[in-house]
This record gives sequence, C-alpha cells and structure tokens, in this order.
Amino acid sequence: MTSTAGVSPSGGPAAPPEHLGHVVFITAAAAMGGFLFGYDSSVINGAVEAIRSRYDIGAAALAQVIAIALIGCAIGAATAGRIADRIGRIRCMRISAALFTVSAVGSALPFDIYDLAVWRIIGGFAIGMASVIGPAYIAEVSPPAYRGRLGSFQQAAIVVGIAISQLVNFGILQLADGEQRGELLGLEAWQWMLGVMVVPALLYGLLTLAIPESPRYLISVGRVDRARKVLAEVENKDVDLDARVAEIDHAMRREHKSTFKDLKGSRFYFLPIVWVGIGLSMFQQLVGINVAFYYSATLWQSVGINPSSSFFYSFTTSIVNIIGTVIAMVLVDRVGRKPLALVGSAGMAVALAFEAWAFSAPLVNGKLPGTEGTVALIAAHVFVLFFALSWGVVVWVFLGEMFPNKIRAAALGVAASAQWIANWVITASFPSLAEWNLSGTYVIYTCFAVLSIPFVLLFVKETKGKSLEEMG
Repeated sequence: MTSTAGVSPSGGPAAPPEHLGHVVFITAAAAMGGFLFGYDSSVINGAVEAIRSRYDIGAAALAQVIAIALIGCAIGAATAGRIADRIGRIRCMRISAALFTVSAVGSALPFDIYDLAVWRIIGGFAIGMASVIGPAYIAEVSPPAYRGRLGSFQQAAIVVGIAISQLVNFGILQLADGEQRGELLGLEAWQWMLGVMVVPALLYGLLTLAIPESPRYLISVGRVDRARKVLAEVENKDVDLDARVAEIDHAMRREHKSTFKDLKGSRFYFLPIVWVGIGLSMFQQLVGINVAFYYSATLWQSVGINPSSSFFYSFTTSIVNIIGTVIAMVLVDRVGRKPLALVGSAGMAVALAFEAWAFSAPLVNGKLPGTEGTVALIAAHVFVLFFALSWGVVVWVFLGEMFPNKIRAAALGVAASAQWIANWVITASFPSLAEWNLSGTYVIYTCFAVLSIPFVLLFVKETKGKSLEEMG
C-alpha cells in the first residue's frame, strides 16, 4: 500500500499541514515527558552533598541512593510499551506525570535515607516510562514529512530539562545564602530542589488533557471514527483519511513482533549487529557523561570551588549540552552518523585526558592550583560539548536505524537495557572511585573514549541516507 501522507496531489513534496501549529503544540506537550526525564535525572546533582551530610553516609551508600533511580528507569522503560498498548498513550503519560509528582513530594519530605531511596525508584520508573512513551507518541501523531524534526523535540526537551534543573538549583542555593542545607520556609534548600519538580509534573498532567490519543492506538482498539478525527487534526487536508486509516491498520497487521529468540546468533549468543548496538549503548555511558550531570556540583566542591560557583558551573555545562545537541541535530543528516561519532570520541578523549591531568595536581589549601583549576573547568565543558554534538544524539539515531526490521524492537530493547546498566555502573562507582583517585577515574573514562574510536571504525556501518528496509 502506498502512503499519500508525504506527497502533494501533484506528486511533489507535501505542503505544511494547515494545522502545523496544533501539531507542534501536541508534540511539545508530549515532549514535556522528556523535559521531566532530563529534570529528574539531573536535579539530584544539587542535593548530593546535602544528603551525605544530612544522613551521615559514606561514598558507597551515597552512590546507591543516587544510582538506585536507574533501577526504576529500567523497569519503567521495559514495561511502558505494554502498558501503553493496553490502556493508551495518553493514560500512560498521566500515570507517568502522577509518579513524577508523588516522587517529587516524597523525595522532598523523606523520613530517612531508605525512604528517599524508595521515592527515587518511583521517580526512575516515571523516567523510564517517559523515555519510551514520548518518542512513540510523537512518531504516531506527526505527519510523515515532519516526523524527523518533530521527533527531535524529545531530545531537545531532555537537555532543556537538565539545564532548567541546574538553574533552579542555583536559584534556590542563592536564596539559602549558598548553603545546600540552609533553611527556607521550614525545609532545607536541597529539599526544595527535589520538591520543585512538582510544578512541571503537574503541568505535564494538565497538558495530557489537551492532546488527543494516538490514532495508531485508537485503530488498534477499534475506535476508527475517533482515529479519523485525530488524523484530520494533524494531517494535510489533501490526505485521503480513509486511505491513511487503512494504511495504518495494514501496517499494524503485518508487523512482526520480534522476541529475544530472534536475536540469537550462531556464536557469542547474540547476532553480531546486536552486539554492535550493545557496544554503542555502553560506550555512550562508559565515557562518564552522567558524572557531569549527577555529580558535577560535588566534583567542583571536592577541588575547592565554593558551592555557589559549583552550581553555576553545573548550569553552564548544561547550556553547553544544549548547544552541542542543536549542532548534532543540524549535522547528523548532513555529514553522517559515523563522522560525528568519531569527531566526538576524539574530542572527548582529549578533554578527559586534560581533566585527568588537572585533577592529578595536589590541592593547595584545599583547592586546585590556578592553572589546573582553569584547565579542569574548560576541559569539563569541552567534554560535554563533544559528547552532546556526537554520541548524545548519534547513538539514538543509530539504534533506531541499524537493526533489520524483523528484530528492531527486541534489539533496541536489549541495547537500551545495556545503556541503563552501564549508566548504573558509572553512577554507582564514581563516589568511591573519586575517593580512591579522582585523576585515575578520569584516566579510565579517557580510555573508554579512546577505545570507542576503533570500535566505530571497525564495527559500525554508516546508516545515513539508507531506508530502514536496506538494513536487512
């Protein structure tokens, strides 16, 4: 069946839908889940030292409290698709918004460290759901000709969420006279940092009341008339709605539901292409990127930078992350995926090596010497820039394109699980590794950045300009 959604009646490129503004609103509303994903992932950065002090815990216990949210992330991501297929995308978003809300309240008002860990897991579950439902919904409501650009809203929302969380943390710290445990209206500053997420969580829930259910889901449950109305809201008026409904229904009926059995190869358990996906996912995390978002305030304070300045540098790092992400979005279809990945790996390796050198200097009065301190700050920002303009975006593009149709869903699930596991390893190990040897820790991250170069050169195939059907 041939789609009529991406071309005009004359056979040329499709004109912008008459309701493009409405489509952008729908997409932006769904991407609020991505904003909360970024916000909740990063907001803990501002509370790490205060939690350590409040509950008098060591590096290992602190790391588990920070990293435990990733367990919830993995569970949420693994179950969100099935939940959405049963109850719909919009209801799934509302569950996610509710979980974000209760997690924010619970995290701000914990009885003890174990209670805080439970709320972190619940917030992680919401993150996992948002990471799956947002992109899926956006893809299903977007006109085909605009799907790529509208799909980028999710990643943009994530990096904006990270930046806003750091800005809010910095503002709250100023109100508390630079003290993470300073009192504000009966609560400590770090509690406000975690609790403020209630505001975007409630906004997310309210926005779900204003956007329609996915036409794909509506067709799957037999609500064809409602699906046709939703398509009329988002498609060009020249599109034959009956043909579009039939096209979606036909595509759903012929889909192959991939399982883990489809991924098995003759050697090394998985097919080679699955191992490549796992490798991409793990390298993305093993370079230590989430240290910059979970622990940067703690890192800078550990080398003598005062809390107020350390929070400011966390914010500027997140702005650099946004800039790099925009660069990647502009270049990924122009220069290709592999060139960006290779440039990013080289840039990250150099920046991480400079950070390792800077942190090797002995502290003078509890601070890095002037030159080393400046190098460390610049290198940290350069590292985030090169990650954002390459691996931060390119890995997700690769994973969406590189697998053959018949195994795509299952292979993507395995690769995403590997990413959460690697994320947990880095997040849980950093406090203890930093206490052991901060410079040595960055040498380890540098090695992973260097190793990613031959991995990409030898095993990763360029997917630019190829259709999904060409992948096997």
